[in-house]
Amino acid sequence: MKRTWRIAVGLLAFGAIVHPACAAPATKSAVRSDADVRLRALYDGYAAWEDKEFGFFENARGERERKDYLPHVDQASEQRRAAHLKEVLAQLEAIPAAELSPDEQVNAAVLRTVLEADISDAGFRTWEMPFNSDSSFWTYLDAQQPFEDAAGYQRYIARMRDIPRFFDEQIVNMRAGLASGFSVPRATLNGRDKSVAAFIVDDPEKNTFYKVFNDIPSNVPAAEQSTLRAQGRTVIEQSVMPAYRKLLAFIRDDYIPHTRTTISAHDLPDGDAFYRAQVREFTTTDMTPQQIHQLGLQEVARIEAEMQQTMRDSGFKGSMPEFLKFLKSDPQFYAKTPDELLGVSSFVAKRVDGVIGKHFGLLPRRRFGIIPVPDALAPFYTSGRGGLENCMMNTYDLPVRPLYNIPVLTLHECEPGHSFQLGLEAEQKSLPKFRRNIYFSGMGEGWGLYSEWLGDELGIYRTPYEKFGQLSYDMWRAARLVIDTGIHQYGWSRQQAIDYLASHTALTQHEVETEVDRYISWPGQALAYKLGELTILRLRREAETTLGPKFDERRFHDAILALGSVPLTVLEDRMHAFIREESARKVPPAAEGHVPARP
Repeated sequence: MKRTWRIAVGLLAFGAIVHPACAAPATKSAVRSDADVRLRALYDGYAAWEDKEFGFFENARGERERKDYLPHVDQASEQRRAAHLKEVLAQLEAIPAAELSPDEQVNAAVLRTVLEADISDAGFRTWEMPFNSDSSFWTYLDAQQPFEDAAGYQRYIARMRDIPRFFDEQIVNMRAGLASGFSVPRATLNGRDKSVAAFIVDDPEKNTFYKVFNDIPSNVPAAEQSTLRAQGRTVIEQSVMPAYRKLLAFIRDDYIPHTRTTISAHDLPDGDAFYRAQVREFTTTDMTPQQIHQLGLQEVARIEAEMQQTMRDSGFKGSMPEFLKFLKSDPQFYAKTPDELLGVSSFVAKRVDGVIGKHFGLLPRRRFGIIPVPDALAPFYTSGRGGLENCMMNTYDLPVRPLYNIPVLTLHECEPGHSFQLGLEAEQKSLPKFRRNIYFSGMGEGWGLYSEWLGDELGIYRTPYEKFGQLSYDMWRAARLVIDTGIHQYGWSRQQAIDYLASHTALTQHEVETEVDRYISWPGQALAYKLGELTILRLRREAETTLGPKFDERRFHDAILALGSVPLTVLEDRMHAFIREESARKVPPAAEGHVPARP
């Protein structure tokens, strides 16, 4: 089963994960009804079941850590889970929604969305296609951070021993997918095997799985450190690398040669229904592919006009295609070293630090680092990815990483985008446990795009080129609406999609092809970004119009982030309530804007 809201968990599969929980919405009253009691018992039970199924526990500090096993992903386990989720959904539907308190209505809506999506995925047997051109089950299994004690290392060693069984189950699933025609499109798999091969080395200590053994904390006695390192080397040599060799042989010799040669979701078993389900899951809206396609065309036209003006502001005298060629080829726009690119990103983040307090009432204490995307992943990865501990920038193949895109990318991934958002949420643990690791792409990625738009107010875009980078990124996400639906609803070819994206953005050819392959192999996911951003911008305009001089940007931002990750429909409902409450709020003028909001 594909679990879109567990992306952050998957990326740190072997490390401790601080709950990205946030302050609970509005009401402060105790449980007020039997319906509330029943719902809380239901979602607490669901959270405990989920932890057991996928191998998690909560440590004494409230951090989520992995147990000593990996989840079972065989068909019987997946079908058993689906049956259980249907039972939970039936129990949820039996609880009178009208009798729930406002907070619990939100929790019920979140739980329903999660259950319906997982049940839908099970119906399409999505476990038979357990990776795509962007994400895979084998890439993030090594630890990202050292463990704090010997017990953490022992659990890690046990999980490494479990990798052969885990991979074998995935291989069986992929064989079934090949037999049914439910596979990753072959056009997106060129070179993908290298991400498996990167884990196969001559010396176990050079394997990325071994990195955490180089930094065992001093509270572990020296003799025990030596024992742990020896065990780590042995399990990497005898379990981990043999499993990767077997997987690599399967990917190269069996999987890729027999994958489908079509690219549209339409060509999958029950493909049209599958695509509609994916659109609903990722966008958390009822918009049809046709409606989304038309919205994308409208956004492309709007942004195109702004790009033309920004090109003129730069002083460039040629046409837009000539300007795009100039941006993609002039050496002044490209870093010569990875540190130069990382330095530009870091400077942007510090400039944001200098003004962030004017736009947000609540700021996280937690700091994040800015690091390169890991070598094993970088050739196939997107430009960057925000995270709680670190914000990653892709420094692979620098001639395809223009510096004028780094400010907007940093805003999206680092601050006030994903790393900022996760850091703020991690410090507030009022949400129910089942919501503490949920990630809805519509809201999460919508916030990332809104953060890009906010860069104008923050004063981050200092040159027409950097502003054009922001518009190019905006166009990129608008073009996704056209391309994703074009491929999966209207039958576009891969080249048609590449040409459309390349002609409308300043993305390099490598970035364009990587992105198009992502849309091909991950139907519907890319739609969430723009639809989420447009929802937030629409809510902001409503708040500004309704509240007039009472509108406080800081309170508006705090109100959104305090919700945690919710479907876009819930975001709209709660922010409409926030606008009503703000309209009725009576605050002396001198106090306006200084009280963090709670929706």
